[in-house]
Amino acid sequence: MDERLRRWRMVLGGDADGTGCSLAGIDAQMDGALAALYDGASAGAGAAERSGGLGASAPRVARWLGDIRSYFPSTVVQVMQKDAVERLNLTRLLMEPEMLDAVEPDVHMVGTLLSLNRVMPEKARESARALVGKVVSELERRLVQKTKAAVTGALDRSARTHRPRRVADIDWDRTIRANLRNYLPERNIVIPSRLIGYGRRQRAVQREVVLCIDQSGSMAASVVYSSVFGAVLASMRSLRTSLVVFDTAVVDLTDQLHDPVELLFGTQLGGGTDINRAIAYCQGLITRPNDSIFILISDLYEGGVRQEMLRRVAQMTAAGVQVIVLLALSDEGAPFYDHDNAAALAAMGVPAFACTPDAFPDLMAAAIERRDIGQWAERRLERTAT
Repeated sequence: MDERLRRWRMVLGGDADGTGCSLAGIDAQMDGALAALYDGASAGAGAAERSGGLGASAPRVARWLGDIRSYFPSTVVQVMQKDAVERLNLTRLLMEPEMLDAVEPDVHMVGTLLSLNRVMPEKARESARALVGKVVSELERRLVQKTKAAVTGALDRSARTHRPRRVADIDWDRTIRANLRNYLPERNIVIPSRLIGYGRRQRAVQREVVLCIDQSGSMAASVVYSSVFGAVLASMRSLRTSLVVFDTAVVDLTDQLHDPVELLFGTQLGGGTDINRAIAYCQGLITRPNDSIFILISDLYEGGVRQEMLRRVAQMTAAGVQVIVLLALSDEGAPFYDHDNAAALAAMGVPAFACTPDAFPDLMAAAIERRDIGQWAERRLERTAT
């Protein structure tokens, strides 16, 4: 069979596709796996209305999950799993242990499981925790080292002084670079008119970080990533990290930051949104405004009192708190968000933008050094576009 025709047959699906090609062997099996999910149905249609379909059987779905993992690469499997949950309404079957054992772990699947954790039967909970643990471990492997390096470097840079008390505290490399204009070639020396030194290493907390996370259903991936980053930041002695999640209620999960999996199971995705109430609680956690970073992760669809929310943000910035709003913390594209609230915050000098997990460590470094976060975000976007 011509390779180009074969590919079109796989893309179009079905025998009446106009290519005149039939499939056999593994191609036919791959086509069957795709047909079970995508043939003849629109999003949200039930399995009984489909020409293929997976049926209402957990074993059958588990076999299908195993098949697609053998036919397609991991990135494709994750997309198909997400589509299966949305198009075939498989949330009920996700509570079956045998199905969870067959699932390819990814952030979206974790978000789906977290939305079900209040109704999940006990027999499925152990499998769900194992799957969530796999995803958390992979995220930690990918993000921990970069986050700690970026934050530690920023803390060291912010601690530099121009009045070192001891010779041992002088950063000779930076001092020489800063005084090259004072080089005397006839004597081959540099006259240091300005000294740059290391700030003495502080064992005490240097920054307070408060992560305030919207639990609404659209923020699932952001909740997962935020929990992992919160655990990483909490492990650093120079930071005092708090993590708060909210819908119409506010829950402080700071005491669970040592265990990201347990923390995630303490969240409850879905429900309403009261950002004002969450900010009010977080204001009470801040004891050193000039050394504090408040990060609100939300789509800004406020169900509470909007003007009061904006007033509280203004109070925090006036007190010296560095306020940052992330519309999403995920690998996905532009998020849905309340443009009016984002514009109102921007007018107050509070940047509101989406951030990928890989960029978050650099964002934290910029915040610790008190750089202009709005400019940082613009430069980041320009580099990504080019």
